[in-house]
Amino acid sequence: MNSKMQIISGRYKGRRLNLPPDARPTQAKARIALFNMLDSIVDWREGMCVWDAFAGSGEFGIEVVSRFPTAKVLFSDIADTSVATIKKNLMGLDTDAVVKKADAMSLISQIAPNADVIFVDPPYADAEYGNKFIEKLSHVVRPGTVVLWEQDNDVSMLPGAENWGILRDKRYGRARFLILLKK
Repeated sequence: MNSKMQIISGRYKGRRLNLPPDARPTQAKARIALFNMLDSIVDWREGMCVWDAFAGSGEFGIEVVSRFPTAKVLFSDIADTSVATIKKNLMGLDTDAVVKKADAMSLISQIAPNADVIFVDPPYADAEYGNKFIEKLSHVVRPGTVVLWEQDNDVSMLPGAENWGILRDKRYGRARFLILLKK
């Protein structure tokens, strides 16, 4: 489905992105604010690994592709329509990004140990799944890994303080964003 959502910065700024059915895209205003916060936290070095774990349209990972061409970006989603949408959104971009059709939980041990930044945006309808995902991540990611965890604004789940530092806790419209740092 066509949308008004577009890449907000970098070499592909302004390029429109398609959305899968039932998508819940993050507002441009929120994405701008989030990347501004991430820019003050993350050392976007050459070859860093970024995982867009519940990718949907791929908006977060594609923003990384646009801003940081040397980043290694991996997208995963369980829905066929999302995987097709991500592939369509990546067409014509100069990237070697990888798209996997899989449940993100099943990929944690394979992908998370090498990831520098992980975008976690599980379905709002199952808040506990996001909590379980973050808990499982805490056992395999390296100290210093940054996680952006999107939740429904009505949810008040926090990660285990023994494993994660909360760098930011912001709300934009219906969404709550936690930027976490693995201790």
